[in-house]
Amino acid sequence: MMEDDFYATIKFKNGEEIFCKVSACEEEEKTILLVSNPIIIEEIKGRSGVLGYKLEPWLKTTTEDMFVVNFSDVLTMSESSDIEMIMLYQNYVRNLNHNNGGSTKNHKISKEMGYISSVNDAKDILEKLYKSK
Repeated sequence: MMEDDFYATIKFKNGEEIFCKVSACEEEEKTILLVSNPIIIEEIKGRSGVLGYKLEPWLKTTTEDMFVVNFSDVLTMSESSDIEMIMLYQNYVRNLNHNNGGSTKNHKISKEMGYISSVNDAKDILEKLYKSK
């Protein structure tokens, strides 16, 4: 039996924390969670406090968007009604789906993006800077 989807923050027993859309269901006398597009949210802080948030995928080496989690691995879970967090999440998922839909732009590296050098060139430059001080 599957419950309705809801947005939640999940804290795992291993210390990881994710924000995602969750569906809970019972299978063979145990509870499993189906989590959709789980993300890690990191606060960006400045001198005046929190400036914003950095959103990253929970698992960075997969293109899957749905994961099965055993409820026994969960330390705590909190349903979210925070409109700001839900909007951030929805925008992230919308952008993720848009970029994976074939419209990804491949950017070529250019000098306008910053310094370009080989590891050895950068090492030589940094050593000269260090020795000159």
